[in-house]
Amino acid sequence: MKSATKFSLKNPVAIIILSFLFVLGGLYSFSSLKVDLLPDITFPQLSVQVVYPGASPQDVNEQVTTPVEEQLKGLQNVDTITSTSYESIAIFNLQFPFDTNMDEMEEEARRLIENANLPESTAVTINQFSFGAFPIYNISLFPKGDTDVNVLYESEILPKLKKINGLNNVTVGGTKEELLQITVDRKKATQYGISLTKIKEAINGMFLSFPAGSLEDNAVQVPVRVEQKIETIEQLKEMTFTTARGSIALSEIATVSPVTEKVAYTRYNMQDTVQIVVTKKQDANTVEVSDSVIEILESYSSELDYSIGFDQATGIKKSVNTLIKEGLFGALFASLAVLLFLRNFRATFIAILSIPLSLLASSIFLAQLGITLNIMTLGGMAVAVGRVVDDSIVVIENIFRRIRKSTGEEDRIELIVDSTKEILKAITSSTLTTIVVFLPLGLVGGITGEFFMPFALTIIVALFMSLLVSITLVPILANSSFKTVVPDESENKKLQNIYTSIMKKALNMKALVITISLVLLAGSIGIATTLDATFLPNEKQKTIVAKIELPAATSLEKTNEISLKIETLLANREDTIQDVTTGVGSRDYSTGISRKNVASYFINLTDSADIDKEIKVLEEEFQKIIFAFDKNSVISLTELQSGGPPSSNNVDIDLYSTDLDALQEAATAVEAYMNEHESLKYVTNNMQDKQKQVLVEIDPKKASAYGVSGYMVLGMIAEQTKPVSVGDLTLSGTERYVRIAYDQGPSSATELENMTIFSSNGPIALKDFASVKEVENVSAIQKLDGKIFARVSAQVYGNSLVAVSSEVVDGVKALVGEGKIPANVSLEAGSGGDETMKTFADLGLAMIVAIGLVYLTMLITFGQARIPFIILSSLIFVPIGAILGLLAVDEPLSVSAMIGVLMLIGIVTTNAIVLVDRIGQNRYEKGMKVREAVIEAGQTRLRPILMTALATIAALLPLAFTTSEGTLISKGLAVVVIGGLTTSTLLTLIIVPVLYELFYRKQIKRELELSSPEQS
Repeated sequence: MKSATKFSLKNPVAIIILSFLFVLGGLYSFSSLKVDLLPDITFPQLSVQVVYPGASPQDVNEQVTTPVEEQLKGLQNVDTITSTSYESIAIFNLQFPFDTNMDEMEEEARRLIENANLPESTAVTINQFSFGAFPIYNISLFPKGDTDVNVLYESEILPKLKKINGLNNVTVGGTKEELLQITVDRKKATQYGISLTKIKEAINGMFLSFPAGSLEDNAVQVPVRVEQKIETIEQLKEMTFTTARGSIALSEIATVSPVTEKVAYTRYNMQDTVQIVVTKKQDANTVEVSDSVIEILESYSSELDYSIGFDQATGIKKSVNTLIKEGLFGALFASLAVLLFLRNFRATFIAILSIPLSLLASSIFLAQLGITLNIMTLGGMAVAVGRVVDDSIVVIENIFRRIRKSTGEEDRIELIVDSTKEILKAITSSTLTTIVVFLPLGLVGGITGEFFMPFALTIIVALFMSLLVSITLVPILANSSFKTVVPDESENKKLQNIYTSIMKKALNMKALVITISLVLLAGSIGIATTLDATFLPNEKQKTIVAKIELPAATSLEKTNEISLKIETLLANREDTIQDVTTGVGSRDYSTGISRKNVASYFINLTDSADIDKEIKVLEEEFQKIIFAFDKNSVISLTELQSGGPPSSNNVDIDLYSTDLDALQEAATAVEAYMNEHESLKYVTNNMQDKQKQVLVEIDPKKASAYGVSGYMVLGMIAEQTKPVSVGDLTLSGTERYVRIAYDQGPSSATELENMTIFSSNGPIALKDFASVKEVENVSAIQKLDGKIFARVSAQVYGNSLVAVSSEVVDGVKALVGEGKIPANVSLEAGSGGDETMKTFADLGLAMIVAIGLVYLTMLITFGQARIPFIILSSLIFVPIGAILGLLAVDEPLSVSAMIGVLMLIGIVTTNAIVLVDRIGQNRYEKGMKVREAVIEAGQTRLRPILMTALATIAALLPLAFTTSEGTLISKGLAVVVIGGLTTSTLLTLIIVPVLYELFYRKQIKRELELSSPEQS
């Protein structure tokens, strides 16, 4: 390291040019970094969807879910398998440990599902979970003038959107579907014995194109092809059917007409709209993709307007800008702190140069690793601002002090080299100790370790670069800047004198000092028990995500009618609600399922609105509207979750039973209890209510006697109760989807049982060989690891997660004793508190390992076993300031606060290292006695210790007191570091000298014995 300083002073131009290139490279890398809200993490989860058209939830469960679950149990390392069987579809979610190779698991899952012997009509889709799967935009499009938005979107806008680099998918809702409707007169068709299936087959038979051999013409083979097709709607109407009663044209038994139909209703502030939902690719730049989407829409500003209901890009920009702003303010405050002590602009400028150089070097590193610019990497930069200046402060302060005390006769370069060498061991070991504390983050498993790793890497690179700057560029600039410094022997000694007086008294009252220290530590630990504990603090949003789920049999039109009442209610709350984006029967982006009985809403609130109060009011108003239609409907209103690791501020009660009625009863009882709990919000129950169904049970003997099969009956009933699809046909120059349906179908079980079935023995009624009855069945079946279960969940108000979770779990268990939960229902209670405590335990282990690594680093550096113990003694004051800091600003003990404590292990020891290193130099190089060496070291190192601590604290003040969004990770960390560093710095200046003398008491005794004869 000393050679690096000598080399730099001999080649100053080369070092300055290299620094300039670092700046240019850093600026380029920073500007080219992909911008996102969160680190790009692929969660160890697989989502499997199996579509089984027309099957009931019970059939899906028996024929799809159960066999697939049996196969998936063969997957290695799978933690949990949850499944939901809906009508026509089964959805599975598989969770794995974070170190799992998900590509291999996806292939293995695909292979296992292929062996499940599923019905032929099933279709399987497997996806990996990633934050990139979430939409970045929900945009509503409105026409201007007579513009047809549907046509404009399909023909021009969509093709351009698909060309955007990094765009993954665009789904559209609210568009009109052009189709050709063939409405068949049921009575006439029955009289002629013509079914919908027969009409479909006849239409498909009119479209023929097949090779029919070849002709030989002069030894040349000429192929023959036979073709037949209908080209116009009129030709379709004229198509004839030959029956026992004679021939009849399609137009005589049916009407054929083009119609326009909506498969979903989408609105923005009650105005009909076409909605587009945009997702990006996993490695794409969210902001760039978002800007490209808006740029395309702006190019059609003369033909359409648009409004944004959900916008991830704006939130990202706000968070990024906030952290950049706080980082710049931090750099300014750190600079002022340095200037306050040095009182020299040139020295201050040299010291703070390490800030831009270190952070820009981090940008180069991030760009090379493909890490995005997000709240974790930017948070790391903002937190590092105060620490990266420390090494340069210590170097420039020592050079500045030595030059001011010099006679002017010394060789300037040698003086600078010696000054740098004098504190080289101290700054190297202090930087390395701060770096090594982040290595144990690898011991923190799960999502916490994954999310904080970019944060740690950013700080590590910045710190390493700051060390290089302090021993290369700083000496060069000091050599050129301090040539005119006037020797000064009259430094202000007031602060040093006060400190020396306190230190001497402490050295003479060691027992009292240690006792007070231990009492303060015990008191702070006692106070810590009063702190709220949570995974991450709640960051208030201004968006409500709402959903209403009506009974499964509800039609799209009825759901839309109910939704309009909800939207009218929301429109009348102008004081609190800014805008509302509605989707009725639209596709759920997370499951890909469209359900006609579901309506969802993005409700953006005004800045002055209280989201908790608004949710309570809306919940009551929603219930009045929804429950007036059907009390079995489900209402959900939740605050939009802020980005980052899952907050885990939840309580989950899982109930298991094969008796669905008992399971329903238990889930309802738990839901009622949790709704009454004052500390819980957003209570949900995934146990679906039963819905009325009509069950047709065929008597095999009777059916056989009449010559009918079950599949024949299934086909005949299906075409009576739902349309028959012909497919897409091009007629009259337009491609349309063709659908056939009766003008009216059976409206009750009685009409259905009287339905005519054409058997080999002639027409018979369905009731002649089958029973038709109304039954109640669940609309969805949920399983966890193969067992049917219900989950009742809620989020905890505030940050008292652990206490509230424990209270709720005890309360639910009490319901068993009260008989409110049936005996054949078992329960498992868990909460985010469990995950929080596990993460805290992992971080506690990481801290112990970090302390061990710091000890080893210092042992290697100083070569003595006692020195690291003395230095590590400064850590006992970390909890005092950290806990008091959290209490002062009403912050909970969270994962970010614990990471702050982990950082303090490295930062706090820096001050002790600087002090102890000077004591060692005084003793072993200058021959001073222990007491003399301790006092001189304290006097000499007081200013750099206070400067580095104050610079770090000042740099973190903007983060600690910010009220802006996007700083939930950095705020608690900043508060802990400020509090811990403040107390540890002030108390380290006392306790380290005391402990040093205690560890070297034998040496002091010998020195006293040797000095006594001399005095005598």
